[in-house]
Amino acid sequence: MAEVLEVVLRVVGVFAAFLVLPLLVGQTEHKVMAHMQGRLGPMYAGGFHGWAQLVADGVKFAQKESVVPARADRTVFRLAPVMALLPYLVALAAIPLAPGVVGVELETGLFYVLAVMGIGVLGALMAGWASANKYSLIGAFRSAGQLLAYELPFVLAAASVAMAAGTLSLSGIVDAWEPWWLLWQLPGLFVFFVAGLAELARPPFDMPVADAEIIFGPYTEYTGIRFALFLLAEYAGIVVLAALTTVLFLGGWQGPFTAELGWLWTLVKVFLVAFVVIWVRVAYPRLRADQLQRLGWQLLVPLALFQLALTGVVKVAIS
Repeated sequence: MAEVLEVVLRVVGVFAAFLVLPLLVGQTEHKVMAHMQGRLGPMYAGGFHGWAQLVADGVKFAQKESVVPARADRTVFRLAPVMALLPYLVALAAIPLAPGVVGVELETGLFYVLAVMGIGVLGALMAGWASANKYSLIGAFRSAGQLLAYELPFVLAAASVAMAAGTLSLSGIVDAWEPWWLLWQLPGLFVFFVAGLAELARPPFDMPVADAEIIFGPYTEYTGIRFALFLLAEYAGIVVLAALTTVLFLGGWQGPFTAELGWLWTLVKVFLVAFVVIWVRVAYPRLRADQLQRLGWQLLVPLALFQLALTGVVKVAIS
């Protein structure tokens, strides 16, 4: 009975984090962008500091009619938002918050999280193909083509940390982490973060959706709650990317009074990384697709390989 209760508590905890954290990131993005770009609208809804902006957005999406194009593949069209959102839920289940506080402890947790994050692009492909809209389909192909630029450096940068820690367990990586890794693994941190932005199609790598030019690419035909699910998937992806960056490169729960406040250090670091994600959106213009490919293959991949070589040399030297 105790084991069943523990499983239930873990499942409820993961679902609660999945439902709350992306909404907090979304609300934070509204406020940060309002301050950085002088956007007054999000600062008025509800009165004090626009506290009701997120509620207003939810009501807006709930009121909109959910339209399915006449020639669309209805089954795939309806499943696409779920496919975009689900990988981040199952990834979040394996990322530890504090010692022993994790949805499911896996010896190959890093491999698992990277694998499930990689299938998130299927949501965009399904949405673009099922919409019966050639422009949506082109946006879906752009999402798939973008994968060629970021996936290899993304995995190589994570592999460097696993090599340094000597384990694929995310909890094991945090336990092995030392403060001097902030310098030693800095190139890997840069590569991982930039490639992660490309994976989420976040600015400046949002070429597949480019709302000002191609009207959200593969999601053009989506309205109402289904469109809101794609936005929620984006914010859930920010949470997963920030949490994984925290665990791999920033020491996870390590900090003063770790035993009592480990969970707090993890959350603080996650929201700091999420803030940087938002800041990058505000500060940098969108790249072209060819510029991303050039960045990936001419900078990120060589830098990730350099980080792997450096990690191997240091591990041999100190062993």
